[in-house]
Amino acid sequence: MIYFVTSNKGKFVEAQAIFGDLVQKNIGYNELQVDTLEEVVDFGMEEVMARLKGSVMIEDAGMFIDCVKGFPGVYSAYVQKTIGNSGILRLMEGTDNRGAAFKSVVGYAEPGMEPVVFKGELKGDIGFEPRGTGGFGYDPIFYVNGKSLAEMSLEEKNRISHRAGSMKALKQWLESRR
Repeated sequence: MIYFVTSNKGKFVEAQAIFGDLVQKNIGYNELQVDTLEEVVDFGMEEVMARLKGSVMIEDAGMFIDCVKGFPGVYSAYVQKTIGNSGILRLMEGTDNRGAAFKSVVGYAEPGMEPVVFKGELKGDIGFEPRGTGGFGYDPIFYVNGKSLAEMSLEEKNRISHRAGSMKALKQWLESRR
C-alpha cells in the first residue's frame, strides 16, 4: 500500500486509476517557491517521509506556456486559484503562439530508502475557449490534437497525460523490483 500525499481529489482519482491500491493522505506539506518541480518534490519528500511511516509518494505538476517563458510553471496552482482559466485566456489574447506543456514530477520512498523521482510531460496548446466538463484545473483550456483534456474520459486522459507518464514510470519501476 502506498500513501499518496495530496489534497487534490482530481490528482488522487487519476493516480488511483493507474495504481489501484492507494490511500490518500491530506496532511499537507510545505511547498517551496522555487524554480523547478523537482525542487518542490525533493523538499516535500523530506517532510512527508519524516511524518509518515510506510511507502509514500507526492506529485507536483505545472503548466508551462511557451509565449510567456514557461509561466505559470511551478506557480500553476496559485495562478489557477487567483486568475483561473479565464485569466490565462486573457493573458493569451492576441498571440498565435499557443504552445504549452504540462509537466509532472512524482517522488516515491519507502522506509530506509532514498526517494526516487519520475517525470512525465504532455505537449499541447492553450485553446481559445474552455471546452468540456471532465478533469480539473486547466484541463478545459489545454488542448491535445484539437481536443481539450476536459473533453476526454479519465481512461483517454490517462493514456497521454503528464501525470500518467510520471506515475506509470513509477509503477513500472516498482514492478521491476518484485
